[in-house]
Amino acid sequence: MVRGTRLKDKVAIVTGSGSGIGKAAAIHFASQGAKVVCADINLESASKTVALISSIKGLAHSVRADVSNQQSSLRMVAETIEHFGKVEILYANAGIHLPGSLVNTRLQDWEHVMSINLAGVWLSNQAVIPQMLNQGYGSIINQSSISALCGFPGSAAYAASKGAIVSLTRQAAIEYAKRGIRINAICPGAINTPLLAKRYEQRMDGNEHLPSLGKETSRNAAKKYPMKQIGSADDVAHMAVFLASDESRWITGAIFPVDGGYTAA
Repeated sequence: MVRGTRLKDKVAIVTGSGSGIGKAAAIHFASQGAKVVCADINLESASKTVALISSIKGLAHSVRADVSNQQSSLRMVAETIEHFGKVEILYANAGIHLPGSLVNTRLQDWEHVMSINLAGVWLSNQAVIPQMLNQGYGSIINQSSISALCGFPGSAAYAASKGAIVSLTRQAAIEYAKRGIRINAICPGAINTPLLAKRYEQRMDGNEHLPSLGKETSRNAAKKYPMKQIGSADDVAHMAVFLASDESRWITGAIFPVDGGYTAA
């Protein structure tokens, strides 16, 4: 892990930091000098990420947060301020995927996906913005997906939630641009994470829960991408570090595909 100072002494919250992209981003933020609050509904997983950050001599604190719950989101921010004194970066990354076409998606599944993917981003943003307004600055990174930009069969609720995040990001960016708060979104393509592995299990009716895609499945998925490979959590984390840093000081309301060229094809 390359260490640097791009986020030196900044305080960041990363939701969904117990695994996948959130875990990678939390570690990369810490490696660049940030103090990181690792928020996840699974406190044990968040604490493991904190331990990894500690092993590289970074500073981190774990918080159990249900991003779909307003009070939980407010507590997450309050605990961050109590522990580190401020919050300058939010990476609203937490999300889930449940399969289903427009017709066969169950209402309960639709509502569950929306409560985490969309309401979770909204509530996380809502909880952190008052503190950023008091400071006069801040960077928010919302996690969308190339599902917001392209059609994919069998992902109606997921695609709708991620498309709404793009619109919410643009709206909020314009609303708070004059107040020093930058708000951008990342749209990852296929990233070799537990979430993607679970999606492939669902397609194949598999019962085995895997932490990542197997080599053959990964090769098949890569064929759809111009660069002929799928991404890693680190690929997305590098973009998040850039958007969190002062290097992106004149960027807001932007949507960044990190997708091996998929949306350009």
